[in-house]
Amino acid sequence: MIPSTKIPSSLPRPLSRKRLIFVSSHSITSSCFALMAPPSPPLWWVGILLLVELLLLPRGLAKNDDEACLSDLRRSLTDPSGSLRNWTRANFAAPCNGFTSYLHGVTCNNGRIYKLSLAGLALGGAISPYVSNCTNLQSLDLSSNQLAGPIPPELSALLNLAVLNLSSNRLSGPIPPQLALCAYLNVIDLHSNLLSGPIPDQLGLLVRLSTFDVSYNRLEGPIPVLLANRSGISPGLPRFNASSFIGNRDLYGYPLPPIKGRGLSVLAIVGIGLGSGLLSLVLSFTAVCIWLRVTEQAAMMAADEGKISHLMPEY
Repeated sequence: MIPSTKIPSSLPRPLSRKRLIFVSSHSITSSCFALMAPPSPPLWWVGILLLVELLLLPRGLAKNDDEACLSDLRRSLTDPSGSLRNWTRANFAAPCNGFTSYLHGVTCNNGRIYKLSLAGLALGGAISPYVSNCTNLQSLDLSSNQLAGPIPPELSALLNLAVLNLSSNRLSGPIPPQLALCAYLNVIDLHSNLLSGPIPDQLGLLVRLSTFDVSYNRLEGPIPVLLANRSGISPGLPRFNASSFIGNRDLYGYPLPPIKGRGLSVLAIVGIGLGSGLLSLVLSFTAVCIWLRVTEQAAMMAADEGKISHLMPEY
């Protein structure tokens, strides 16, 4: 009879098949375990909290964006007349109260800045690129001031912008082609500045554009075909007449006259005329002097021959 061996209690007991399902092993990755196990209630709460934060995030950031927009714009401007005296840090923190604002030139809509109108205030300085932080802005009017420097390409971030009026300033540099990203633009008024370079072809893609004025600048090159649409070529697109482009000496193409040859200036023509006349006079005077000299020498030679023939004896 074989004596029975007693299994030490220190050895682990064999696990049942049912318990093996719930035992985690180093060979089983955590991702597989996550797929097998149902989500626990705390994960649902985290998801709900994240969803709530995402829903509230645009409104919370909007206030900070408007505050940064106004504060940076104020720092970039000079205000000799004191028109922006109430543009203070305290008011920047809450620029809108529903549909009203206590800031001069600021109009709000549902707690957001949607219009900035600072026209004719003798403002100096430059246009801050951080105006693009006013992401709900639909109208920007800084006309009839003394602003200098370039037009910030960052304005292209104002996707809701419909009116852009920067006319009658001292803005220089090129017109940013990035403005074509503002698909809702109805008005672009940049007349009476010091803008240079060509008119970007991309602006012709703004199908909502009904007012376009870049007259009296220093622009050059051809007028984009889509901005100078001839009637009948592309029905439905806007057509701008010559008044939108005049005052740019090196700008050409319909509706302005075609390119002209590089003709001479009036002073150059007068100079050439005077020079040619003077040269003709000098040449004529020289020819007369030579003719008189030759005639005189011929007469002297004839006289000398007469004297010689008179002295010779006759045979």
